[in-house]
Amino acid sequence: MLNLDRLRVLRAVARHGSVSVAADGLHVTTSAVSQQIAKLERETGQQLLAKNGRGVRLTDAGRLLADHAGRILSQVELAQAELEEHRGRAVGELRLAAFPTAARGLFPTALVSLRTDHPQLHARLRELEPGDSVRGVVRGDLDLAVVLDWHNRPLPLPEGLAKAPLLDDLADVAMPADHPLAQRETVDLEEFADDEWISWPQAEFCHDWLLFTLRSSGVEPRITHMAEEHHTQLALIAAGLGVAVAPRLGRGPVPEGVSVVPVRHTMCRHVYAIWRADADRRPSIRAAVAALQEAGKRVADG
Repeated sequence: MLNLDRLRVLRAVARHGSVSVAADGLHVTTSAVSQQIAKLERETGQQLLAKNGRGVRLTDAGRLLADHAGRILSQVELAQAELEEHRGRAVGELRLAAFPTAARGLFPTALVSLRTDHPQLHARLRELEPGDSVRGVVRGDLDLAVVLDWHNRPLPLPEGLAKAPLLDDLADVAMPADHPLAQRETVDLEEFADDEWISWPQAEFCHDWLLFTLRSSGVEPRITHMAEEHHTQLALIAAGLGVAVAPRLGRGPVPEGVSVVPVRHTMCRHVYAIWRADADRRPSIRAAVAALQEAGKRVADG
């Protein structure tokens, strides 16, 4: 019998073309991936990977099995979805993820709604950055994730995922209250060419977006501080240490000493839910999307 977990590992290696990248995507060690592939080779009696320079490539047998693995894993997903649909109720465990401001701004309302309307559904939430969430949904570690992209920088999504919009989240510029532009009704990004910036950490989607957007406006950003949480960024701004982009979702009260001003050319994050298309018929997925959309509507309506 072929082991489903080992088939997922082989599929990840085939998708990424690398044992180390597959291991990163699966959140395991490269040794664990190699061990799973070795066990799969013993089970099949065939070599599935071959050395290719410093990396690896799939053998003919490896490509054949990886193709079958994609179809097998898809069929397992469909079977689970149809069984849940047959019961006609949202039940069991639902593994969710969201980036921090969505976890704070949408999920308290959505999770209470799910608990009230679907008491046999056990939803579990993790905070993850969008890229990690996409990988988690693709490989089956997550059932649904809330991710984002920006008006001028879409988040690439692999094939096989479904999505539903939740809300458009406007973003402002946050600055010290004594900043020369703090009393303006609107500002342009180009006006902050001489300011120090506070950003999200490097390699995060929003950090890359900030660099791209500022440079597109002719501003070479001087990023002095980096902080994951918006509340930390606002605290640094209150201390007079720079300016930052401040999305409105999950922002909460602005601390004393900080002024938040809209941008004349609107900056907007598109917030949406993603899940595997094979799971589209699961009542629990539909219930979660509906709860999140209602939570998004409440945020948008103020």
